[in-house]
Amino acid sequence: MASNPAAVRIVSVATGEAGQRLDNFLLARLKGVPRSHVYRIVRRGEVRVNAARTRPDYRLRAGDRVRIPPLRTARRAVPRVSAALERQAQRVLYEDEHLLILDKQAGVTVHAGSGVTAGVIETLRQLRPHTPYLELVHRLDRDTSGCLVLAKSRTVLNALHALLRDPTARGIDKRYLALVEGRWPARARSVAAALDSHRLRSGERVTAVADTGRAAHSRFSVRERFAHCTLVEIALLTGRTHQARVHAAHAGHPVAGDTKYGSRGFDRELRALGLRRLFLHASSVAFRHPASGERLHVHSPLPDELAAVVTRLRALPRVASGEVGEAAARGSRRRSKRSAARA
Repeated sequence: MASNPAAVRIVSVATGEAGQRLDNFLLARLKGVPRSHVYRIVRRGEVRVNAARTRPDYRLRAGDRVRIPPLRTARRAVPRVSAALERQAQRVLYEDEHLLILDKQAGVTVHAGSGVTAGVIETLRQLRPHTPYLELVHRLDRDTSGCLVLAKSRTVLNALHALLRDPTARGIDKRYLALVEGRWPARARSVAAALDSHRLRSGERVTAVADTGRAAHSRFSVRERFAHCTLVEIALLTGRTHQARVHAAHAGHPVAGDTKYGSRGFDRELRALGLRRLFLHASSVAFRHPASGERLHVHSPLPDELAAVVTRLRALPRVASGEVGEAAARGSRRRSKRSAARA
């Protein structure tokens, strides 16, 4: 069922909305209008900014006057909030009048799409009708758990997005814990490999290392070693889709439980130890608070199901027999090379 088209609207851009793209500004106000139709009316010039035609990616300024033509919008049913999402909404790590940080559970999507009618953000908006503004500052993959930051105003969102664009960890310092295959080098290691993300025909999003991609930089450091795998901490200096997972796989150490970029053999070994999900957890986030200016550091403990896997790994011998054999073989090859060089 559709509502009758309203008259032409002239909307003034508030100070807190400055810096927002025109297309996002329109989509927020034209609920039920297909995204393709919104872009069509912009291209046709039916949407005007200060009486002039403009592009969808135009960055609005405070005081801009946006002409929105009359449109027939669909009345969408409000999705039912599941018990799991309602529980998720209660997992608050930190909250004040400016922002909210949740402890996201694995298996929960952060927003609707690809057959999912409601995610964390839609649920929070339903459960908090008196919160006038609520937006995701960043995203976490469905199977990743941990710290998820949301803004309660456009001003705070813009400020945190500016910090995310900071090429150093002095912006927003996001740390992840991951269990990866093999023995990661002892010293902290940086992976700087450009990433290109695209969708397959099925709608699935995939990311690959590509020279033509966007710059991406991750820093890995060893937290604990086991017989055939390593617990590492990952600091993301950029925020590309699937960055931690793709960079780990690119370095030859895929993340445990990663069905998209991982190792089937390694995953079978970990399933025997009880791992039933991706071993990737957003363990902490730190940044300068946009309002107070004070440094805010929020930590999310390792979920019980991942902590249990670590406990089982600690009970195993730290060096597997196969690894000893490979080490001996490497040593033999080095000795043979030295002998050949002396000869």
